[in-house]
Amino acid sequence: MVAASVTFTIGYSGKTIAEFLTALRRAGVKRVVDVRALPLSRKKGFSKTVLGEALSKAEIEYVHLREAGNPYRNLKADLSRCLALYSTYVHDHPEVVDAVESAIDGEAAALLCFEANACECHRSVLIDRLVARCPCRKVQHL
Repeated sequence: MVAASVTFTIGYSGKTIAEFLTALRRAGVKRVVDVRALPLSRKKGFSKTVLGEALSKAEIEYVHLREAGNPYRNLKADLSRCLALYSTYVHDHPEVVDAVESAIDGEAAALLCFEANACECHRSVLIDRLVARCPCRKVQHL
């Protein structure tokens, strides 16, 4: 594994597509790894096809990892339970973390989901697992 020096995460809540792209460019992100199970959004510009096209125009690669999505997202009203269940899911399915690790390998990459605060998102569980595998991994939430 050749990890980039920093793994980024980004949530698009509260951002326009222009603000989102600016944040990625400023950070030097070259690949966005979408960890939503369903890459659809009511927010203009953030559904899979349109987002992928916008990222491509910005010379940023788009990768969707459906398997990294949170099957318990419907429990977001009880965030602690939602994230605990996802953590157990990832523990029981290490191939999910393998896929994420492979997708970010060697690139300045950002894990993408909706929530602005990474601590309120399943991507925090993924990041924790990645850091456990590689304690020298640096993480920056955009």
